[in-house]
Amino acid sequence: MTAGQISDFKGADVLLADLPAETEEVIKDRGYNSNRLRHSLAEQDITACIPPKKNRKEKPV
Repeated sequence: MTAGQISDFKGADVLLADLPAETEEVIKDRGYNSNRLRHSLAEQDITACIPPKKNRKEKPV
């Protein structure tokens, strides 16, 4: 968890490092919408269920 003024995905690395090995999906809100986070999850064969931000110009991977 991060303070209200800090983007959620900045603290995501700490939280996602402790995911159980059998994790298949991660469901988060738009605050976790970043390519870096999505790629990190994909490398672990985890599906990212994260809606894109409204101002996102590219479709998420």
